[in-house]
Amino acid sequence: MPTRNRGKEASDDRLFGDPQMKQNMKEAAKDMCYLLSRGFAEKSSVQLVGNRYRLNARQQKALQGMSASEQQITSRKKRTVLPKQLKGRHVAIDGFNLLIILESALSGAYIFKGLDGYYRDISGVHGTYKRVQKTEEVLVMVGNVLNTLEVASVHWYFDTPVSNSGRLKTILREIAEQHHFLWTIDLVNNPDKALAESNDIVISSDAWVLDRAQKNVNLVAHLLDGHIKDANVIYPE
Repeated sequence: MPTRNRGKEASDDRLFGDPQMKQNMKEAAKDMCYLLSRGFAEKSSVQLVGNRYRLNARQQKALQGMSASEQQITSRKKRTVLPKQLKGRHVAIDGFNLLIILESALSGAYIFKGLDGYYRDISGVHGTYKRVQKTEEVLVMVGNVLNTLEVASVHWYFDTPVSNSGRLKTILREIAEQHHFLWTIDLVNNPDKALAESNDIVISSDAWVLDRAQKNVNLVAHLLDGHIKDANVIYPE
């Protein structure tokens, strides 16, 4: 049994749990939306708004995940498929993206709802994926929920360059065999590109992917509503 978790950092309750700081994050997300909607660059907008609200680097990373322009929000919503519409459909999963968000949520870390309705974490892979206590629980939960939604097939994509991606593929294959999940698991050099070009319904909260995928489904929101209790979520409004 792995002993790692993907929970909070020591400073996170101060950075995100304080009521005034939550309000600051909401106001900052609104300011970001205003700037992005008028064509300002994301990087400079994060710095400008971050400085205004005195946000440190970790808070600015969370703010970036919560932010989107009005055009992006509208475009992503137009291409969103509801979970109840997945029966008989094929889905493609942004593997590390989904796995780490759900591991974080189940481990008590803060996760952040974006203005587009999608959820992000601030953990990241940083070139190496480390299996944690909640890894198998997340994978079984996702598999069971997708089975309940009666999807036709599930295609997981993981980054080949990320260390331990091969071991993770083995774990997924074993879980699929144990639970009779209809999973295909691929390691590719550029999962974002593969997902953006896929004809399947994409499961990802990555902004670049969401802006290019033909169809997407907000599976994390579905899981938070019905399967993950007491998650530490920071909301943008």
